[in-house]
Amino acid sequence: LLHDWLDASEIGIRLTENGMMQPHASVSGLMFAHPASRYFAIGRIGEDQLADYAARRGFTPDEMRKYLAANL
Repeated sequence: LLHDWLDASEIGIRLTENGMMQPHASVSGLMFAHPASRYFAIGRIGEDQLADYAARRGFTPDEMRKYLAANL
């Protein structure tokens, strides 16, 4: 549907019988925005926050560390 709506074949994008887009670097999507939206980033977290979050998720701090490596 999106492929047809955007007439993607005009710029060389085609779909396989399984719905994969070719060439492989092709990307599509729908973006939605709202004027009251707020975006934020999660910065560094402390060991106390790691331990608290891990406990709430049912993990040990060491297990959770691999998922949050970018924030430690």
